[in-house]
Amino acid sequence: MERHLASHFRALGIGVPGAGEVRSWRNSIPALVRDLCDAGLEKTEVILEHRLPLSSKRTDVIVAGADPRTGAPSYVVVELKQWSSARRWEDSATLVDVDGAPYRPVLHPSVQVAGYADYLRDFVRVFANGTTKLQGLAYLHNATDIAVADLWDNPALADAPLFTGQERGKLHTHLRTRLAPGAPGIEAADLLLSSAIAPSKQLLTVAAKEIQEREQFVLLDEQRVAYELVLRAVEHARRQDTKSVVVVSGGPGSGKSVIALSLLGELARQGRTVIHATGSRSFTQTMRQVAGKGSTRTKSLFKYFNSFMDAEPNGLDVVILDEAHRIRDTSVNRYTIKAIRDRARPQIEELLAVARVPVFLLDEHQVVRPGEMGTLTEIATHAAERGLAVTHVDLKAQYRAGGSDAYLDWVQRLLGLTPGGPTRWVDEETFAVDVVDSVEEMEGRLRAYRDAGFNARMTAGYCWPWSDPRSDGSLVDDVVVGSWRKPWNLKGERRVGGAPPASLWASEAGGFEQVGCVYTAQGFEYSWSGVILGPDLVWRAAARGGAGGWVSRREFSKDPDFRSKTKVSDAEFDRLVRHVYKVLLTRGMVGTLLYSTDEETHAMLGAIAR
Repeated sequence: MERHLASHFRALGIGVPGAGEVRSWRNSIPALVRDLCDAGLEKTEVILEHRLPLSSKRTDVIVAGADPRTGAPSYVVVELKQWSSARRWEDSATLVDVDGAPYRPVLHPSVQVAGYADYLRDFVRVFANGTTKLQGLAYLHNATDIAVADLWDNPALADAPLFTGQERGKLHTHLRTRLAPGAPGIEAADLLLSSAIAPSKQLLTVAAKEIQEREQFVLLDEQRVAYELVLRAVEHARRQDTKSVVVVSGGPGSGKSVIALSLLGELARQGRTVIHATGSRSFTQTMRQVAGKGSTRTKSLFKYFNSFMDAEPNGLDVVILDEAHRIRDTSVNRYTIKAIRDRARPQIEELLAVARVPVFLLDEHQVVRPGEMGTLTEIATHAAERGLAVTHVDLKAQYRAGGSDAYLDWVQRLLGLTPGGPTRWVDEETFAVDVVDSVEEMEGRLRAYRDAGFNARMTAGYCWPWSDPRSDGSLVDDVVVGSWRKPWNLKGERRVGGAPPASLWASEAGGFEQVGCVYTAQGFEYSWSGVILGPDLVWRAAARGGAGGWVSRREFSKDPDFRSKTKVSDAEFDRLVRHVYKVLLTRGMVGTLLYSTDEETHAMLGAIAR
């Protein structure tokens, strides 16, 4: 069984299971199987390590069988824990402290498995009718009731009960209320595994409801831990009249903005003074347009990082700093009045000062402009200088890119952002990569995906001029590859013909007809992504002493931020241009199409991704 599961891990793109994972299989799976047999449920089907759709999170076990009352398919999601004891973390109802756990605190197991069940209901169409039975439960098979006494007083147990090894009889009785003894589960298992996956609740289409109705997104594991830690930090700051800092880091699509919107909605409902801020015009404008639809008051919750230059210290309870990797050296620009300019501080100091609890959500590999400095180290250093404690939560899961950890790792290795060098891509069930022969083919395939109901966009490196619209309102076809040509997305917020303003390029249908740049695409997602790699980053077999490697070529970049060698060294340009392509390559949720204008680069990509 361990060999089967290890093979399953590799097929999912997870990699080789660690020793702790194998140990948990060896200790926990036989315990559950024994209980299923003792409960008379030996004919149920057991699905191990089932990956949640559009996520890299996995359930430990799903038991599939028949409802004892109706005979209809019924499912139980089981979270298995080897813990022999556990206690409440401080006075939290949702966080637990476990001796020897690699991460502390961790989520209460009933809260965790209830989240998995809710997530399955949201995304798997077999549950869409609301009548197919699904419940979660937590099983601490090595524990006694008294050793986990702190865990019993939790409202999550109503939806996802908790059992210990001491009360196996209660577990058996409960299982028989959800699954009919003697009834085969093979049809129910097949139904679940073959079920269509409902479209993801994409961030921008539900943001308005998220601020008003709490449960639009299900927060899982580290996402929920981050959410709870921020709420606790806010309450602690209120009670103790103190300040603290929370940093949430994670790759593209790991749920940072989901956490941000969930926090904004919850804190606003609690009556806290809270502001959401970003360094991205496109992202902020989209939040105002969608989340603040019809409400000027709601739109006012969305600001920019440079909005706090003259703000009162600790004037807010919380400032939620989304896309914090875009924090700049300073908030000063050419429009800043002299009185404020003369006493300007680093932007990070302004953000730390403005609220009792500043919350930074960032991905250090998405720093794409000179002067951007939002990293964990820099935030922690500035916080330490002010005597502020920093809590860091690392989001390891990935939701964008179909939840494919393997694809994110492939991109980072491809671009040299993590060691190991480029490796061959093998398509997964939930994510595909292809190198197209021409930009015409790329556009045609993306158009076909769009016509089939998928959201699709094409982006490119900033290697072509970016013109203003003509006097007659038409757009200039700046992006030219051979005989193919397309305009960039609009620069500003004024709609031109059928082209949406820059901030809505990724979310409005008319954006398909323009090529997006990194500054417009960053922070957004779409089902299918087409990426044109320009001549500013090329692969040369002769580079690195013949080992092969990337060569960055500043002379082909049209980005005005990269013109000055005084402000941006060659080494800094090399780092930033790789980050640019990392951002562009990680926008798709279902698949990515690649094309390079450089022949040798295109051949290298074709060798590893066809």
